[in-house]
Amino acid sequence: MQHLWLIPILPLAGFLANGLFGRRASRSVVNMIAIGSVLAAFLWTLKTLLALAPLEAPHAERYFTWIASGELRIGCDLAVDRLSAVMLLVVTGVGLLIHIYAAGYMAHEGGYYRFFAFLNLFMFFMLVLVLAANFLLLFVGWEGVGLCSYLLIGFYFLRKSATDAGKKAFIVNRIGDFGFALAIFLLMVNFGTLDFAQVFAKSAALPVEHTAGILTTICLLLMLGAAGKSAQVPLYVWLPDAMEGPTPVSALIHAATMVTAGVYMVARSAALFTRAPLALDVVAYVGLLTAVLAATIGLVQNDIKKVFAYSTVSQLGYMFLGLGAGAFSAGIFHLVTHAFFKALLFLGAGSVIHALSGEQDLRQMGGLRSKIPVTFWTLLCASVAIAGVPPFSGFYSKDEILLAAHHHAPWMYWVGVVTAGMTAFYVFRALFMAFFGSYRGHHHAHESPLVMTAPLMALAALSLAGGKLNVPAYLEPMFPRGEAHHDSALVAFSVGAGLAGIALAYLLYVVRPALADTLASRSGALYRLLYGKYFVDEIYDAALIRPVEAMSRVVLWRGFDVGVIDGIANGLGSRSQRIGGALRKLQSGNIRSYAAWVLAGAILLLVTLTVAGGER
Repeated sequence: MQHLWLIPILPLAGFLANGLFGRRASRSVVNMIAIGSVLAAFLWTLKTLLALAPLEAPHAERYFTWIASGELRIGCDLAVDRLSAVMLLVVTGVGLLIHIYAAGYMAHEGGYYRFFAFLNLFMFFMLVLVLAANFLLLFVGWEGVGLCSYLLIGFYFLRKSATDAGKKAFIVNRIGDFGFALAIFLLMVNFGTLDFAQVFAKSAALPVEHTAGILTTICLLLMLGAAGKSAQVPLYVWLPDAMEGPTPVSALIHAATMVTAGVYMVARSAALFTRAPLALDVVAYVGLLTAVLAATIGLVQNDIKKVFAYSTVSQLGYMFLGLGAGAFSAGIFHLVTHAFFKALLFLGAGSVIHALSGEQDLRQMGGLRSKIPVTFWTLLCASVAIAGVPPFSGFYSKDEILLAAHHHAPWMYWVGVVTAGMTAFYVFRALFMAFFGSYRGHHHAHESPLVMTAPLMALAALSLAGGKLNVPAYLEPMFPRGEAHHDSALVAFSVGAGLAGIALAYLLYVVRPALADTLASRSGALYRLLYGKYFVDEIYDAALIRPVEAMSRVVLWRGFDVGVIDGIANGLGSRSQRIGGALRKLQSGNIRSYAAWVLAGAILLLVTLTVAGGER
């Protein structure tokens, strides 16, 4: 036994220690507990994986029966295979760097112990999600990261925009989670178990005529859950607003934990999706639509964190495109490389914001590469990686996805190539606006401390060299690499699109910066449409939120609450008051009145007894 339970329990212990005693502890003690617990989880993960290598078969550990009802047995069971091994290293490794960075970024913020307690709790639930050996335990981790996202996005709870963003993330995710819960019920009803191994074995034995209905429905509901957690159309709207939380939270959510949960869940359920081709097509279509939609919005955003937020939505769309094209290993490969360069992009953005005393508007930056050189060079590493420039990490993973998309449907490849060009453009647009030209801001820029720049440098190395990890080859026993074949011409087109995007950004924001404003003004309605993010939030507000609020106000509040519930309560109160008022007259305090009432009562009693005796 490898004691897998220690991996999630260590961050949970950090949460409990800081949550219960952190208020009275110094910040150095809080750091030691929070960072030390994640470091211990990372080291125990390495020790476990080295002991289990080469991990040819899943290693499961059963601790106790959690639910027993009839023939249904659901255990508190943890398991590790090659897929969860990759995820464990990403979650604990990148999560550790983000914790270290946060010690510097949050150094002067209030609620320090509370922040790190929530961060540790986030890690605990994500690790439970990854290690779960059945769908129900996975769902516990799934809901847990949703709770932590609410707590951390709304960390600055005195700021209304932050609390609104936290509530938005929580509510939107409930929609997806409802679909996931329904899928779990269907799995339980149809297979009599929620254990991964048993569900996948029984689904493989289903006759073909059953897969079109049962498995397709289950997989579509699973995809609905994944769309909420991993911010896919139409449930992506919470993720850009999540930028209201502290920057380390943005990095943790976008790179290592919550948004990767949906991708992981679909990959974990590959045995179901491969037998439901219609659902797999839906995964690909939704992913491609999300990638394009978010990339076009990212072209014109001016908040540096919002640019990278829409970049996350778009890159998640790429991952789902890979999954939907049957290239599950490519989707997970991009998840890994994306964790490196997206964590670096957000932490680098946080370093810029820290250097400029909280400024996030790209239009108030410029010329920073000489003022904060470490931040500039590390952000450049992340930018070339996400742009797909060879031989850096994003090139390898994105190339795998685009080749698989071409094998699945050639038109998807071409749409993906155009999206790759847009990705390179908006990321380098942000880089050029922040670090080139003349400084347009009002704050004195200063480089971040070593506790913040050291994680940047580590992530920069991973962003540059992460493609050499060759995750698809490692996952080959689980997801055969037969989805697509290497094609030099197709690779050249995708690389060319990325380089063209970089060149265009350089032209518009370094060589001829006035040309960008001219194009924006001439674009008119198109620019306003993209800058307004297609007004999706406004459409949701008009079509869903306001009608629900109006119905709640008129029907539920005035009609049911006031009219029925308050009416009954107030009616009973009024009736009791009237009866009490009448009975109160009996208590006049007059002795003659009391004697008269006693005499009347005695006469009434005698009459009653006489009548009763006569009847006998």
